[in-house]
Formats: sequence, structure tokens, C-alpha cells
Amino acid sequence: MIYTVSPSAIVIFVIFVLSVLGLSFYFARKSKSASGYYAAGGNIHWFVNGIAFAGDYLSAASFLGICGMIAFFGYDGFLYSIGFLAGWVVALFIVAEPLKRMGKYTFADALDAKFDSRAIKLTAAISTLVVSIFYLIPQMVGAGALVTPLLGFPHWVGVVLVGSIVIFIVATAGMTSTTYVQFIKGGLLIVFSTILTIYVLNNGIKLTPNEDYHKFQTIPVVMEQDKILEIESDSYHLKTQHTEGGVTFVSLDNQGIETWWSLNRSGSEPFLEEALSIVTTADGEKLYNGAPKTDGRFYQVGHASKIIRNGQEVTETGPLGPFEFIEAIENTDVTRFLKKVFEVDGNKVTVFYQTITPGKDIMKPGLYYKLGDKGNLWSRLDFLSLMLALFLGTAALPHILIRYYTVASQRAARKSTIVAIASIGLFYILTLYMGAGAMFNGGLDMESSNMSAPLLAKTFGIVLFSIISAIAFATILGTVSGLIVASSGAVAHDLMDKYMKIKMTENQKVNAGRISAVVVGIFAIILGIIFKDQNVSFLVGLAFAIAASSNLPAILMLLFWKKTTSRGISVAIMVGMISSVLIILLSPTMYEIYGLKASDAPIPLQNPGIISIPLGFITLVLISLMTKKHRATK
Repeated sequence: MIYTVSPSAIVIFVIFVLSVLGLSFYFARKSKSASGYYAAGGNIHWFVNGIAFAGDYLSAASFLGICGMIAFFGYDGFLYSIGFLAGWVVALFIVAEPLKRMGKYTFADALDAKFDSRAIKLTAAISTLVVSIFYLIPQMVGAGALVTPLLGFPHWVGVVLVGSIVIFIVATAGMTSTTYVQFIKGGLLIVFSTILTIYVLNNGIKLTPNEDYHKFQTIPVVMEQDKILEIESDSYHLKTQHTEGGVTFVSLDNQGIETWWSLNRSGSEPFLEEALSIVTTADGEKLYNGAPKTDGRFYQVGHASKIIRNGQEVTETGPLGPFEFIEAIENTDVTRFLKKVFEVDGNKVTVFYQTITPGKDIMKPGLYYKLGDKGNLWSRLDFLSLMLALFLGTAALPHILIRYYTVASQRAARKSTIVAIASIGLFYILTLYMGAGAMFNGGLDMESSNMSAPLLAKTFGIVLFSIISAIAFATILGTVSGLIVASSGAVAHDLMDKYMKIKMTENQKVNAGRISAVVVGIFAIILGIIFKDQNVSFLVGLAFAIAASSNLPAILMLLFWKKTTSRGISVAIMVGMISSVLIILLSPTMYEIYGLKASDAPIPLQNPGIISIPLGFITLVLISLMTKKHRATK
């Protein structure tokens, strides 16, 4: 995928970043106390806090990851939107007001409100750090993906750039600056996502989506059983034939340039379809469709292949209303690209090959999570595990929970949550249109599903692309800021002040938080570079699973079960956290990151929640019943 650096994109980006840094300088003078640094002094207006909630929650996973998942896998991607939004029901009706009443600065404050337990302080702080770090990874991955088209830098430069800016924001001004950054970018994200959706609806669906669209070639072939004897082309010459996973791939030579094609035998006469290929040679060189990436031979793809309107086949739908757009998708066949990776002559070959998917299949589950006849027991459990984690994880995310401490009262906390739900709900409806628009508009990057929404904006003009990309970058800045504030609070307030009982002045507490922010930020930068090829929605789903496994049992049982003990809470946190992390580390996705075969992973689940969440609740109940003397006094 070739990205052309735009001067307007750079200008908008620089203006936005400078504005954010200016805001940090302004609020830095007001963050002299621990209350001001960690909780903005509890003086944030409930409406501002509600939009900041949305800004905090609508992270890289929401804007970049979900739109990308929908663009590549249809309805399966939208399931993330449903799960993320549904989680706020738990936050509103169960957690919001009690948490505000119980806490002061951090998640550990709330859990330890009825106890004076060093074990709770320690385990809650560790859990906050682990969940925040897992949540930080996808934000950094998204940052690196954005900087490539915006500024033309490599992925790792984007990760370092975001990490540096956020470390500065948090280290200087803390929660007050973070709140207003999130308020501004949350509002802008919703406004411009609405504008982008209007563009999508006005554009409709076309067989030739935009002027940059590349029409893929086909070549007839002569076969004998499963072997290709010759190809009917004067320009291309047959080199090798390879079958992987039941699909036949062929490499062809055209004046010294090797390209890969997939065999299509759906009709009466077999033919080759042009594919997209990345060949990594033994010495590490990468060839994109047989040439260096700068030659521009690796295309943006994703388009409709057949459109039916009112019973007639048409070339375009024209402008559509919101409901008409959904109906049009169901009556449109889509050319999607599937991925295969294999080895030929010591070279790693990655091929993206075409497949036609009916619109009705796009609008129902099953393209990513294998359900029904296409799935097995593990794939169905994996899907249930994801939904469980998304629904229960929101109310257990430390960087979301600490936002309840930035308002003045329990009533304000409830009103903030209602504003957040309305804002977030509107945005998640828009993701369906943005993701589907990216699927049909020829603006997909096969190497990075995370870039689907910005590349969709680019098909409508460089100015809209520049603004959307800058806002997406700001989205990451705001979310990472909140996560690092939560992490620094866990280290400086929970561990150093409360657990280790290190005597510190207000100024020393703030400085300890700032130093912690720098350390956590550097660690997040390193992990963001390591996980660069993963979809950010998937990665955030893992953070939700860890939060729901370790934190949620402690919160709910503390609020609603009188027999809960301090030891039950602390042990349950560790069991839920360790079990979820272990399952993740032994999952197929992590084995691919290790450079091993995914099929060799000892645990076939991608998402741990269906095992680790019940385990956390069971542990808390059993340990509490065994340690009644540690129960809170009334």
C-alpha cells in the first residue's frame, strides 16, 4: 500500500498536537496537589466528564479497529460495537454511584474502602497496571499505523512519537489536561464520523468505487486434473504451482517480475485471478507484487462485484438513506480478499486472494468467528468468550473507573454516564456505515485493517482524510493519557503511598506519579512496536477479558455480597488476572507472534473470558467463605 504524504495533513496534525501541548502547559500550573493530578480535584462538570468518558472509551479500537473489522469481516466486526456499548449498562446501573461513594483517586481506593488491607492495595495496583498495559498496546499499534500515511514515517516512529507526547501530557498536567483533551477529541470524533457517514451514504455503492480503483486481471488456463499445463497469455509465463489449505496458487513471471495468482474453478473453464503478494526473501528483503513497495504495485482493494436494485443488476445505487444502505448491502456481492501464508524455496509468501461474498453473508455472523456449520466447539466458545468479556469488561477498566472521581457527586457520576452512553451509542452506529463504506470504496490496506476508516476518508478528499487522521491520532493521545494516569496512580498512590507507606508530601506524590508515567510510557512504546501487525480491536478485547476476570468479581461481590472478605478479593484478583494472561500467552495468536505455528498452541481459545471470568468469581466465593474473620466490619 502506497501512502502519499500530504502537506495539509501535516499542517492539521501539527496544529492539533501543539494545541494539546498548549493545553497541558496551561493546566500544569494547576496540578500541584495529588487530588488535582490524579482526579482533577473532583471539579469537572458532569457534561464535560460524560463527553470525556466517550473520548476515553472511543479509543483506537473503536475508530480504527472496529471500522477495520467491519470492512474485512462485516457483521462480525460490528459485534465489537454491540459488546462495547452493552458494557455501559453494567457501568450505569451497578458501578457508577457506588464507586464514586467508595473511592478517592484510584480503583484500589474503592476496593479497599471497607477494609484496611495491604493485600487488596497490592493486588488491585498490580491488576490496574496489567490491564492498563494490555490496553496501551493497541493504542500504540494504532498510533504507528496512523503516522505512516500522515507523516510518511515508519510504524515504530509513530509509536515513539505518540508515547513521547502522551508522557509529556501526563507528566506535566495529569488528569485535568487529560480530561479536556478527551472532551475535545471525543466531540470532534463524533462530529467528523457523522460527516464521513454522510459522505458514504451520498456516494452509495458502485462497481467502480473511485478513480484509484485497480481492475484485477484474469488469465485462462489449460488443466489436466489438478495440474496446470499452460496459461493463455503472451506476457506471463508459468513458474511454480503451490496448493495451500485447498487453494491453488501460481507464480507467474513477466519480464523478471514475479506475481502470484489464485486458481478459480467455479465456472466451466478454469482461470487465474490476479492476487496481491508479499514475498519475504531469506535475506529479509520484501517484494510487493514482485517489486519494491515504492513502485506502487500493491493496490488498495475492496469493492462490490454485483449490485441488485429493485430486481435489476446496476452499476451503482446512487445516494442512499441509512436504512436503504443496509438493504443495498444485502443485495450486493462483495469482492473480499482472504490471506494465506506459506513457504516456497525458502521464501515466505503472503498472498491475498479474491473471494466473492454475498451481501447476506456480510450482514450476519460467521466470516471471522466460525459459527453454525462452519464452526466447531472451540470457535463457538471463543465467540461467547469475547461477548462475555466485552459486556463485563467496561465496568472493570481502571482508566474508566477513575473518571468517576473527577466529578463532585454521585448524582454527577450518574449523569456523566448517561451522557457517555448517548455519545458512544451514536458513534457505534456510525461505525457500521464507515466500515461498510470502506469495504465497498476500494480503500482497504491488506496489511493493516486498522487504516480502513482513514483510507475511506481519503477516497472523499485529502482534507477530510487529514482531519479524520488527526482526530484519530488525538483519540489515541487521549486514551493513552487516561491509561497512563491510571497506571501512575497505581504505582505512586496505591503501591508507594498506601502499600509501602512511604511518607510523601503532596508535591512528592505528584512527582512520583510523573516518574511512573514516564516508565509506563516507555514500556508501552516497546510493546506497541512488537505487536504492530495485530488488529487493535482484537487486542483491546484481550484487555477487556483481563479486566473482567480480575477486577469485576471483586467490584460486584464487594457491592452485593455481604460475606465478601479482603482475602477473597485479593486472591480472586490474582487468580483472574493470572489465568486470563496465561490463556492469552498460550493462544494461537500469541504463537504466531512468537514465530510458531498457531495450530501448535496448547489452548485453542483466542479470548480467555469464558474460563477466567467464572474462575475469578468462584475463587472469591470460596476464599471468602474460608476466611470469614477477614470480613469487613459494619
